Amino acid sequence: MKFNQKIDTIFLDTHSKKFEIEDKVNVIISPSLYWVKKVALPVKYIRDVKPLLVSLFEDILPTGNYSYHAYKKGNDFFIFAYEDKVVLDLLKNKGISSSQLNNIYLSQSEFDTISNPIAIDENQSLYVKNDLVILLPSSFFDAQESLDINNRTLSKHNIRLNQFGHIVNSKSLYTLVGIFSLLIVLLSVEFFIVHDKTLKIQDLKDNLFTKHSLKATMMQNRSMLKDYSSLHERQMRVRKYMGYMLSMNLEDTQKISLVHLKGKKLIVEFTGIVKGTQVKIEKELNKHGVKLKTRFKSDIWQVEMSV
Repeated sequence: MKFNQKIDTIFLDTHSKKFEIEDKVNVIISPSLYWVKKVALPVKYIRDVKPLLVSLFEDILPTGNYSYHAYKKGNDFFIFAYEDKVVLDLLKNKGISSSQLNNIYLSQSEFDTISNPIAIDENQSLYVKNDLVILLPSSFFDAQESLDINNRTLSKHNIRLNQFGHIVNSKSLYTLVGIFSLLIVLLSVEFFIVHDKTLKIQDLKDNLFTKHSLKATMMQNRSMLKDYSSLHERQMRVRKYMGYMLSMNLEDTQKISLVHLKGKKLIVEFTGIVKGTQVKIEKELNKHGVKLKTRFKSDIWQVEMSV
């Protein structure tokens, strides 16, 4: 998967075939190689978010040595965690040395505007859901676009991979000791600042959950939201159908005698309607797209609508 640009760009995934690269390349890494969250935080700048990244990921990351990255889009922050060694080892395994790397990008920043699934191989496709770029089996989709980024402009959100440790010599030892001492003081201060901000965020979260009587987990809250959304939609349909009923021009002898909501059925009964005269009302309701069942019970004409 190589593309003709001034500097070639490749897409790196664990299932990628081995590359044959001679010059420097840009690399876009698959969602399978990093963790991502979209979060809203009570801070304004990226510099305020970076100290919080470890704590924002600590409840989901498996054991490993992670680097972190973040950028802001609109009012939200997109935050990332990735293992440098995993990516570097995979690059080496696929035939790319560290000296051949120009810039490294995340799929999230490079494909977040796609409107259709993009197939990266026979089995996997990129897809955007809730503003997040994810990797799904291609069998989930009826059709996908091919992975072609010849004309795609890369974003400014490149990341760095940490490759080497620093070697300390005797000449710089005393300087480094002084620097480290200062860093310890600064980090101690920053730790308390970060800890305070983390507690404030947790308090905001707890207060929000308590204020709105939310459940303990997001999965429970999403389920509750789905139930309320379904209930709201039903109530709006009931209101709309009742509006149709009440706005009809009935004869003086024709009246609505009963309105009853039974499960997912809205039942309206009319008096003063004889067989044949109900056709006008049925046509009026059908014109509004109302699916209904009607029947006569003695001198009562009953209309049943699904809501």
